[in-house]
Amino acid sequence: MKTVFNSLKYFFALFSILGLSPVFSQHDPHGAMRVDERWMVEFPGMMQDHLLANMRDHLLAIGEIQEAMGLGNYDKASQIAEERLGQSSLKTHGAYENSKFMPRAMQELGNQMHRSASQFAIELQNASATGDVKPALLALSKTTQACVSCHAAFRFK
Repeated sequence: MKTVFNSLKYFFALFSILGLSPVFSQHDPHGAMRVDERWMVEFPGMMQDHLLANMRDHLLAIGEIQEAMGLGNYDKASQIAEERLGQSSLKTHGAYENSKFMPRAMQELGNQMHRSASQFAIELQNASATGDVKPALLALSKTTQACVSCHAAFRFK
């Protein structure tokens, strides 16, 4: 334990001497501080604000989808999934313009999320017809996993 403390002490001293400020992740599952090693991506100010608003809307949409599913309204949930998360949402969200500032891996994760959301919308339509919601829940999981993967790999400057 003392070795770990000494290592951290030297780490902070080095950063202080160099006039640097390390960035730490806010979410370590074990409560330990660690350097945020995610890829930093820079967007023009208003575009970054727009992209953050889109991501907040994605979370709002997931909440609305879950509510509709809880009420058994799978058609409404499907419509929300496709229009606000799926491939159909790309134009409304300005995805083409945003993608110009994204590293290729970030673009691919975004595409994966939107494709998964469209598949989720299809599974919700199937659930409406069959009553079997399990495939839709699995598709929702793939959609949110794409979100988590992107946020785990990238951050804004």
